Amino acid sequence: MARASRASTPPAQWEPGEPRSAELSHLDERGAAHMVDVSEKGATKRTAVAAGSLRTSADVVALISSGGLPKGDALATARVAGILAAKRTSDLIPLCHQLALTGVDVDFTVGESDIEIVATVRSTDRTGVEMEALTAVSVAALTLYDMIKAVDPAARIDDIRVLRKEGGKTGHWARDER
Repeated sequence: MARASRASTPPAQWEPGEPRSAELSHLDERGAAHMVDVSEKGATKRTAVAAGSLRTSADVVALISSGGLPKGDALATARVAGILAAKRTSDLIPLCHQLALTGVDVDFTVGESDIEIVATVRSTDRTGVEMEALTAVSVAALTLYDMIKAVDPAARIDDIRVLRKEGGKTGHWARDER
């Protein structure tokens, strides 16, 4: 079995948007999972934006928009759930560092038969906030699903992804969504 070692720096030929390395930083020289030591890194301003969507019927979107769901205001509840989830990411994802978040926004764009969820997470810390943004979107989407499942059990959560990140050693990265 091949063993992965800790990647200390990206390869010289690395370009933003390209995979940084075949090595996984969360694995030690024996291949065992561990939390990466960031004690030597300096704190920098970091931002990550993630998105995803809840796909349902136009009738259910109308119910959500009008506040007509039996469980109440779905968007307000999902927003708070997403914010709380971002703050608890290190409790949910085993190898994530606990970060001092400086801001979390969870926003919704209501379409005809879908709701796009976008989370922006900010911190000044030693590691990125991509996982916090992804967790915020995921839990906001799960909360929306929970609130509509009685009227649309076939609703689905789709396309959760990081849109962009800023800060840290790798600087700015943005997904090409053409």
